Amino acid sequence: MKLMIASDIHGSSCYCREMLNAFDLEQADKLVLLGDILYHGPRNDLPKDYAPKTVISLLNERKSELLCVRGNCDTEVDQMVLQFPIMADYAIFYAGDRMIYATHGHNFNKESLPPMQPGDILLHGHTHIPAWEPFGDNNLYLNPGSVSIPKESSAHGYMILTENEALWKDLGGAVYHTETI
Repeated sequence: MKLMIASDIHGSSCYCREMLNAFDLEQADKLVLLGDILYHGPRNDLPKDYAPKTVISLLNERKSELLCVRGNCDTEVDQMVLQFPIMADYAIFYAGDRMIYATHGHNFNKESLPPMQPGDILLHGHTHIPAWEPFGDNNLYLNPGSVSIPKESSAHGYMILTENEALWKDLGGAVYHTETI
């Protein structure tokens, strides 16, 4: 299993293209999008090359390669134009024997935990800040940061997840953090 995890595109055609180029280079099995796909939200400035219709086209061409959860800026109207499911509040999958609870982060996060067991991993975006933090009973919180509007001087980036490792990379593919899971 090799997954590419990305979050918070916010309608940027430029960074969406860079993300998809990185996905092609990574040769991951799936691209997991943690929400906030088309709209930039009222608290964010417009991202570079804000063009939601272009992002729609770019992602619809890859619909069979995507697994998505709903972000706080994603709506039913977005689902009407996107040809892959985006309205689930969470997804569950496994990395080796560890369950991963993937969500956007606006409802479930470290302060408002979903039903998790010891050793489970909480994966979410929303904050636009990459994170790799242990918590609870051998739990781990992972956040890929933001593709288009990174915060706190973090990179425009993504995460690669395998059965036993998470890698944080900038959109050029340079690794800036590695975490064993």
